[in-house]
Amino acid sequence: MRFHAFVFAALLAIGLCSASQARAQAPTSDIPIVAAAADLAFALEDAAKDFTGQSGRQVKLSLGSSGNFFRQIQQGAPFQIFLSADEDFVFRLADAGLTKDRGVLYAIGRLALIVPPGSPLQPDGSLADLKAALQAGRVTRFAIANPEHAPYGRRAEETLRHLGLWDAIHDKLVLGENVSQAAQFAVSGGAQGGIVAYSLVLSPQMEQRGRHALIPAEWHQPLRQRMVLLKNADDTAQRFYDYLQSTAGRRILVRYGFVLPGEQS
Repeated sequence: MRFHAFVFAALLAIGLCSASQARAQAPTSDIPIVAAAADLAFALEDAAKDFTGQSGRQVKLSLGSSGNFFRQIQQGAPFQIFLSADEDFVFRLADAGLTKDRGVLYAIGRLALIVPPGSPLQPDGSLADLKAALQAGRVTRFAIANPEHAPYGRRAEETLRHLGLWDAIHDKLVLGENVSQAAQFAVSGGAQGGIVAYSLVLSPQMEQRGRHALIPAEWHQPLRQRMVLLKNADDTAQRFYDYLQSTAGRRILVRYGFVLPGEQS
């Protein structure tokens, strides 16, 4: 299997996570750091602002792949909340005694196809046009998150395998370190499109950068997203954790296309 990885000049221009990462890298203080899956980039920006407006307290957001955060927490990284795109990472941390409990399911994620302006691909949620484009040689680069440690990458791979497209596309893949970076690759002009998080393509920051279509959830294992307080969580972390489960917090998640636990997709 051959994967191609490229760094595009347009990567920094999109700035999906730059503001969040800048805060996470600010000088240390008593502000708790939240480790969050990259599909939450825009939703958590809104949530953190609303939480600060309501409570007067702040949190720092660090966004990346759930698998990488899992390893960092195991190694003692000073996060206080972990919002994973795969609940298994939370369960494994809980089993290792690194969390306060086994956390709560906060959302079910969805996949979407996104194509940039000028792409030969159509924003077709059935991926029929992608199949035709592969057969016709119209696809040379296609973006997904790295399946080795990004849950959205694994679900993208499952979707492509379900449709019998994996063998035809695997040597054309551009892998993002996380799903946010994959979305940047997909719309940067170096790829014809990509399979990314629905929550990212719904954001105002992305709506002018490409067209999208929702992918059927039954084509892959559910993206069961779970959050948990880590052992060192303070009172502000607890309050933000509670806020995300409140009506206001859940409303933001719905705005970005997440399915709430117990609701139909």
